[in-house]
Amino acid sequence: MRVALVDDQALVRRAFSLMLSVEDDIELVGEAGDGHGAVDLAASRTPDIMLMDIEMPRMNGLEATRAVREAGDTQVIILTTLDRDDYLFDALEAGAAGFLLKNCEPERLLEAIRTVADGGALLAPEVTRRVIEQALHAVANGTHPHPAIERLTQRELDVLAAMAQGLSNAEIAAELYVSEATVKTHVSSCLAKLGVRDRVQAVIFAFEHGLTRSHPKG
Repeated sequence: MRVALVDDQALVRRAFSLMLSVEDDIELVGEAGDGHGAVDLAASRTPDIMLMDIEMPRMNGLEATRAVREAGDTQVIILTTLDRDDYLFDALEAGAAGFLLKNCEPERLLEAIRTVADGGALLAPEVTRRVIEQALHAVANGTHPHPAIERLTQRELDVLAAMAQGLSNAEIAAELYVSEATVKTHVSSCLAKLGVRDRVQAVIFAFEHGLTRSHPKG
């Protein structure tokens, strides 16, 4: 996995660089100190994953995330000290596939990198609850059924409900008695039919529209 670091503090970049350098499956391909540098780095080095700080000079991490996601296939994991709801939801809207706090355990960061590289998404436990609460609030305030739901097959609804429970592709495969490759196909189909970017957006959609448990269609 090709990983890039973006943070305006050189010491922070150095610390994460040292941590990642001992992992056999991770290659650090570049560093940047602000949002403009992040955009340039994504274009020149095409990393698979970019670890992005938020508050940086010239262009902040939220603006940079949006630009990086619009320009190519690099996935972004926000890595910040700022546990703020506005930053969290703005980051998800901008296309971030992960949101972690810098005080997380190293194993959690490595898990996030590998999960996102495998096509998944990962949020810090501290913020997952708030994403769900906001989605449930939308339901409580009269969110109407979305027409895209009718395009999902029953099996795709099952997979979406399982994603909303936080299950991995392997766990979904075991629960539904299908292959992991089949699950990946259903996940891709769900994302396309719902018009969402990634699993995080799909899970938010599921909570917003009451799809956290599979229901028969019709």
